[in-house]
Amino acid sequence: MELTAGLGSVDDYIRYIEAGADECFCGYIPYAWDRKYGTVLSLNRREVRCCSVQLGAFSELEILAAMVRAYQKPVQLTFNSLYYLPQQYPEIAETIQKCMEIGFWDYIIADPALILYLRQQKIGCRISLSGEVGEINSAMTGLFEQMEISRIIFPRKMRPKDMAVVAQACAKRSPGLENMKYEAFALNELCQFSGAFCNSLHCDEMGYLCRVPYRVGVGKSQRKDSILIDHKEWDDTASSREYTSEARQCGGTWDSPESDFDAPILGESGCGLCALYDLGQAGITHLKIVGRGNHPDRMVEDIRAMKRALEILDASKDRETYQKRMKQELFLSGCSKNCYYLPANL
Repeated sequence: MELTAGLGSVDDYIRYIEAGADECFCGYIPYAWDRKYGTVLSLNRREVRCCSVQLGAFSELEILAAMVRAYQKPVQLTFNSLYYLPQQYPEIAETIQKCMEIGFWDYIIADPALILYLRQQKIGCRISLSGEVGEINSAMTGLFEQMEISRIIFPRKMRPKDMAVVAQACAKRSPGLENMKYEAFALNELCQFSGAFCNSLHCDEMGYLCRVPYRVGVGKSQRKDSILIDHKEWDDTASSREYTSEARQCGGTWDSPESDFDAPILGESGCGLCALYDLGQAGITHLKIVGRGNHPDRMVEDIRAMKRALEILDASKDRETYQKRMKQELFLSGCSKNCYYLPANL
């Protein structure tokens, strides 16, 4: 499995690649888009300028493209809004074509209409189906088979065994999809919302709803015959856990006594490391380390930890051996308990 890391600044690309990232992803919002549409009509749902969350100038993309050519590690550009206005599609297509001209061929897209529009316009970029689409079963992913999708990014709250069912069903239904790539969240930003149904804004003008502390519980009254998943099995055990906010505030100093970044706990804002064995068995090819807006020093540590986890996974014969070694070698400051994939749901 390869690592894809969230990039908030051009300055951090080399650090992340040298730490072990196999690729990066980042947002790009031209100033002209901001000036014309503001933050309400979002381009990638990250309309943040107060800290390093995305690129805002084409000149930055040109610098990043030169780095990509030198290091041969690709960067995906994100267009994660759930929908756009009809007049915005030609503008987005023009932006993508300009980016392709300087070497950016890979895009993460959440709006099915935009994907269809790009294909109708014969724009041959490589498209990863964003986890914000909510592709939670094989029937849903089947809708995109004719749109030449190169990767499916599964949502945060999907179980590894359901990811496996989707991958197997796609390969069985369409032999041409047997080499499809699949991506799952692995570290950071365990959001309480499902992206496909979230209409909150991430912008400078207001606080993010996903940074509000919350409690998650599973009620025993939950329908067992849920039509949203391929599996008939359903965990009937009620559970409730406290979570901290989705992401750390921007700014601060790594070694400052007052800093949020002192004595960090691995995966404290969302962790799927214990599930890597099951994700590998499910056919996952890429692991996402969310990081746009995170402190770059913290991101470097996360990437190194993930590389070490994969080394432990390669040397482990089964899930129990892997998880035992993980606790002994990686979770030295304790477990965050903010698990993407609960053990009962693996």
